[in-house]
Amino acid sequence: MAELLITGGAGFIGSHTCLVLLEAGHRLVILDNFSNSSAIASKRVAELAGVAAKGRMLVLEGDIRNRNDLDRAFSSMENGIAAVVHFAGLKAVHESVQLPLKYWDVNVAGSRCLLEAMQRHNCRTIVFSSSATLYGYPEQIPIPETTRVQPINPYGQSKAAVEQLLADLACSEPGWRIARLRYFNPVGAHPSGCIGEDPKGTPNNLFPFVSQVAVGRRAELQVFGADWPTPDGSAVRDYIHVMDLAEGHQAALEVLQREEPQLLTLNLGSGKGHSVLEVVQAFEKASGQPVPYSINQRRAGDAACSVADPRLAAERLGWYTQRSLSDMCRDSWNWQKANPQGYSQKQQ
Repeated sequence: MAELLITGGAGFIGSHTCLVLLEAGHRLVILDNFSNSSAIASKRVAELAGVAAKGRMLVLEGDIRNRNDLDRAFSSMENGIAAVVHFAGLKAVHESVQLPLKYWDVNVAGSRCLLEAMQRHNCRTIVFSSSATLYGYPEQIPIPETTRVQPINPYGQSKAAVEQLLADLACSEPGWRIARLRYFNPVGAHPSGCIGEDPKGTPNNLFPFVSQVAVGRRAELQVFGADWPTPDGSAVRDYIHVMDLAEGHQAALEVLQREEPQLLTLNLGSGKGHSVLEVVQAFEKASGQPVPYSINQRRAGDAACSVADPRLAAERLGWYTQRSLSDMCRDSWNWQKANPQGYSQKQQ
């Protein structure tokens, strides 16, 4: 088993992936600035992992743009860091349209700082959290990895820029083992209800917003556009359960460690699309609660449909999604019901 650095490891996807990696026997250093996450998530990950986490997880508060924070993280394990799983970054599409400089600073400059630290500390294996947003308005559905990269918002541009940086690095220096995982729409929560998605402020993603409406934290869901060229007029996305996604990261890491140095680019998705209104209906069924909604204008930077072609991940990793939309809704509701105020509530 390996010593791993997990940037953004207290976040939504990061925390679930940390749990899977701990259960697989890895030793983890989590580096997170908690700007959109909670240290309580890492505490609960350790509790869920039980014996597997004892002496195997170190949580450090720090920023990937800070050289000292990175050097502290890389030096925290006696035998060094064997590989990095890189989640840290900003991820709200519509915020990125308003704050492009912030996104290029954190996502692109931060990733450059991380890669420089990897060079300093002789670490050449990285799994990068990329995104299907870099496909922009896709030319075909489902979307294969060969689809042209043409992002339509600063968030997608920032992910595309880091992907290019990783490709340039792989060409410039032999020995790099790189996986660029382009995932679609992560949702759900751990089935225990102990960890889940808890965005600070108003949620930018559909599932946490729906969950907060169902639990009574918000009055209604805003559906952005009912005139998309889709069966019911609402936007269609490929939703992937966060536990499936976490297992995908573990599978990618195992392939990188087992095989020769390479640059691996894979979609992680289910290959199935669901509309916003389908999600609302499924969530109402799973929770037994109404989810009132209103129709609003489309948002800048949105696309009508985004669905993965996941066949290459199945071929290269032996990985595919196993959890359904009803599973995603059930687990999201279990998390929200048990934690109506997220990690901020007094009972921890």
